[in-house]
Amino acid sequence: MRDQRPDGASPHGNLPLELDAFVGRTAELAGLGRALEDSRLVTVTGTGGVGKSRLAARAAARSALRDGVWRAELAPVRDPGFVDYAVVEALGLTDHTTRLPRETLLMHLAERELLLVLDGVEHLVDACAALVTDLLGRAPGLRVLAVGRRPLGVSGERLFPLAPLGEDEAVELLTVRAAQRNRACGGDGVARELCRRLDGVPLAIELAAGRLDVLSPGQVLERLDDRFRLLTGGDRSAPPRHRTLRTAIGWSHELCTPQERLLWARLSVFAGRFDLEAAEYVCSGNGLPAGDVLDVLSALLAQSLLTREDTPAGVRYRMLDTVRAYGADWLAATGDAARLRRRHRDWYLGLATWCELEWFSPRQREVAARVDVELPNLRGALEYCLAEPEEVHLGQYLAGSLWFHWVGCGRLSEGRRWLEQAVGLDAERTAGDRSRLKALWVLAYVAILQGDTVPALAMLQECREQAERSRNATAVAYAEHRTGCLALVSDDMPRAEALLRSALRRYREIGELNSNVLMGQVELAMTRAFQGDLPDAVRLCEDVRRVCEDHGERWVRAYALYVLAYAAWSDGDTAGARRLLTDCLDSAHGFRDLLGTVLAVELLALVTVAEDDAEEAAVLQGAAGRMWPSVGLPLFGSAHYNAPHELCEATARERLGDERYEQCAGHGARLDRGEAVSRALRRPGAPVSLPAPRQAGRRAASARTAKPAASPTRRGGETAG
Repeated sequence: MRDQRPDGASPHGNLPLELDAFVGRTAELAGLGRALEDSRLVTVTGTGGVGKSRLAARAAARSALRDGVWRAELAPVRDPGFVDYAVVEALGLTDHTTRLPRETLLMHLAERELLLVLDGVEHLVDACAALVTDLLGRAPGLRVLAVGRRPLGVSGERLFPLAPLGEDEAVELLTVRAAQRNRACGGDGVARELCRRLDGVPLAIELAAGRLDVLSPGQVLERLDDRFRLLTGGDRSAPPRHRTLRTAIGWSHELCTPQERLLWARLSVFAGRFDLEAAEYVCSGNGLPAGDVLDVLSALLAQSLLTREDTPAGVRYRMLDTVRAYGADWLAATGDAARLRRRHRDWYLGLATWCELEWFSPRQREVAARVDVELPNLRGALEYCLAEPEEVHLGQYLAGSLWFHWVGCGRLSEGRRWLEQAVGLDAERTAGDRSRLKALWVLAYVAILQGDTVPALAMLQECREQAERSRNATAVAYAEHRTGCLALVSDDMPRAEALLRSALRRYREIGELNSNVLMGQVELAMTRAFQGDLPDAVRLCEDVRRVCEDHGERWVRAYALYVLAYAAWSDGDTAGARRLLTDCLDSAHGFRDLLGTVLAVELLALVTVAEDDAEEAAVLQGAAGRMWPSVGLPLFGSAHYNAPHELCEATARERLGDERYEQCAGHGARLDRGEAVSRALRRPGAPVSLPAPRQAGRRAASARTAKPAASPTRRGGETAG
């Protein structure tokens, strides 16, 4: 399953491997390892800050399961309904069908042997328990390591309660953290007393070590002792260790400057990671100038109240959940929470607007990585908008603006959920509103790609009718375009051509040029090719290719290359076709565009058989066959799209015989997507083995030398588009 990560996962799946900061816990690590060997579900429990996540990550890294270790971080997930989506995301899965994410997970995990780490389950116990029960019941090779303050309460669950550090290990942790700051932690007596006062809670020790930049160990101990006396009168019903941690956090809070406390509280509005620019916009003002945010943030980082992470989208910061919760309480007490939530929403509305514009630019890959990293905060902004009646139109705008992420980066299922929720709210009041119209056509586009044509048509009709009533020429053009796309995948070529030509005229009249418009031209090229005019299809796609290269657009360009590659194959230029398809597949897979990926692999199989390598062609067809269930109906159930597949299969079977073809195709069907893509691209290190022929002689294939009726030639016929 490592294939599912477009950026190339480690052998441990998506498990973070920065584990060198781990100190102590030798006995617990061994015990957790034994528990994972003996039980399929182990839950590490303990108070906040006790080190559950670090221990779980270290133990998981030792797993030797065939398909690796995959970690889903659930702390940023607020809505239990998005637990399944978070796990799908963690596994790097894409699914273009109408299946629920639970079904996608069950299908993917059914035959795999892997360890799934669910980190931060305490606020989502019921949803996680239901998910784990389903997955363990139907995926016999799956093991689950849950991490949280509460058990899941699932049958067969083995609890692994984690206590604070023993005194020696606590002192070791304090010493290591002090040394990392080039500080001494005082004499052994001072260090031991400090660790005793902190009850051996690792997070509390980390916070104390963060103070050694400005205080001596003796001063830390003295001030901590004072704070404990002052602050232990809180919630006496809380467990003692929890009171100690909260007191330690409170002590650290008391030692912060007023600006540091203010920024701490305001940063609690972020879900997961955030960058400096977001912090400066959202958290500045009312006592904290934007120009001061960097210095104050640096001070919180130096005190271990924030952590710094390098992501594909650049440097990000984050708070541990316990620290964030403390800050959120303070923010609520200031009465400023509503204003901060609005500023958070405004920032991510602006980010989505920028990303949509920059999608049609050389920064397309950067945009894809940016939205991936920012998704927890974008979800938070969507939740805020859709929960407030006066903000629904902004939720519709945000969900529609992210069309490129839902469609181009493998998030159809989640996108459909947000879009359906957005268009279903306050429908009467927002009817005709441009934000709702956009959400409608984007929702229809998503449904078309999922193969759900009936609701897609209804949404497009509603969008067009409301757009015409409100005289919204842009929405009319998009509704007509997507109706043409629907006709295309339904094999109604004359209607598809007429609608797409009309939509493209409308786009020209209103001056619209972006990835959607160019995709409409590629779709028009497909209708021309399917009706026998391959030269016109080439002309249209060469124009798209030129415009894409002028603007740095790579997503639509991949689909144009796909059509051009088929034309090259039709002319007998297999080398040219392979070059075009290699470029096409590399882009599609990089964006996690499953549809573009599987179409390219199908066409590479046809090119491969034309290169007289029927065995490899059969392998690629088997690999594509494994991908199609995640896309939907293979080749849309379309005779036009299916013709190249049939031609490739018929040729390969004729040369290999049925038995050998099935053997090679079966080998391809066992390849993960990343392995299949690497093999199709013939990258170094890609699996190139073939199954050995069975001892029995090959069974002669029935002669099938004629091309299918829909097969293309340069002078006529059909193409895969």
